[in-house]
Amino acid sequence: MEFLGEVWKTEGRPAWVIEASSLGVITQGRTKKEALAMLKDAIEELIYSYFHKKVKIVVQDHGNGVVGVSCLDGNLLLSLSLIKQREASGQTVRDVAKRLGSKSPNAYARYERGTVSMSLDKYDQLLHAVNPKISGISLTI
Repeated sequence: MEFLGEVWKTEGRPAWVIEASSLGVITQGRTKKEALAMLKDAIEELIYSYFHKKVKIVVQDHGNGVVGVSCLDGNLLLSLSLIKQREASGQTVRDVAKRLGSKSPNAYARYERGTVSMSLDKYDQLLHAVNPKISGISLTI
């Protein structure tokens, strides 16, 4: 599984910007190669800060401004995406649990902690509970 992002060269200065909006990460580098490396490092650090796990992230340049982000433990990327999208929408874990019809915030929190595996259908359901305004996350399998 791979989350898709974008990379582009800014005008007016020699910098490349790279964004994986689904994962809540945007960074830049002086070169495209540096920007790709910065995205990789940023996501690895985010995963470590949230899950206390060291993982190897792979950032692939697909050309035409499209990049892919993947790792062996795809469930961690799904969990990170849920966390970042929930934070961006201003929701709490309790808010999301309520939207899902659950009385226990811990039931939903297990997905964000990465302790429960989820199918893509389940991820989609959780994502819409996290932020109903989301029109979809760019994923490839």
